[in-house]
Amino acid sequence: MTAQPNPAAPPAEAAARPATPRYALYFAPPAQSPLWRFGSAVLGYDAEAGTPPVPLALRRFDAARWSEITAEPRRYGFHATLKAPFRLAPGRREAELTAACARFAGNRAGFACPGVTLASIGRFLALRLAAPSAALDRLAAGAVAALDEFRAPMTEAEREKRLRAPLTPRQREYLDRWGYPYVLDDFRFHMTLTGPLEDEERALAEAELAEHFAASGGDGPLIVREIALYRQETGAFRLIARFPFGS
Repeated sequence: MTAQPNPAAPPAEAAARPATPRYALYFAPPAQSPLWRFGSAVLGYDAEAGTPPVPLALRRFDAARWSEITAEPRRYGFHATLKAPFRLAPGRREAELTAACARFAGNRAGFACPGVTLASIGRFLALRLAAPSAALDRLAAGAVAALDEFRAPMTEAEREKRLRAPLTPRQREYLDRWGYPYVLDDFRFHMTLTGPLEDEERALAEAELAEHFAASGGDGPLIVREIALYRQETGAFRLIARFPFGS
């Protein structure tokens, strides 16, 4: 299948590009879907357009505090991770990566998942599947393996940063093998909406988000028909191409 590049994204060979941009393969809802509009409004950033969307009409927070609450997920854009951010391996090029993404997507068929619900994951808030999806688990596992040849090895600093989190032995094994601990049997689909919050403020944020999500129309079945490649040069990640499935 042919990739659908984002015309608003910076050119692939822009002279100003840093030497080591990062890439990630994500699930991203269709750009005009209620779920995409909701997630982008929450974060204050549309990763496909590269611009701030119409902000939420907040009842419990002022705009400055909400911007702080969503600062960390805003850097990545609204998404669910399939293959976590990585730098290209030496000798590999973006064009090769996009071709591999297109091949990977072209060999997959679309599927439907249960809708997403608002939930706490540790100290932050996210959207999670209402029920498990074996098809989505297989998609994520396939992406991790199929694109790993393009991933540069972790630096020691990157590894040490990951090890600050409490990881199980299996997650440590995944970290060393795949560059990310939450893959394969430890993959959990989620779309992050906030950074870490203390209990009282998290409860307020959950109430705020629940109202907006209920009104958004984004709570229907999750239809997965494509994947998206994001790139980070300086600042936030941008969605640079969507890859439709073969059927």
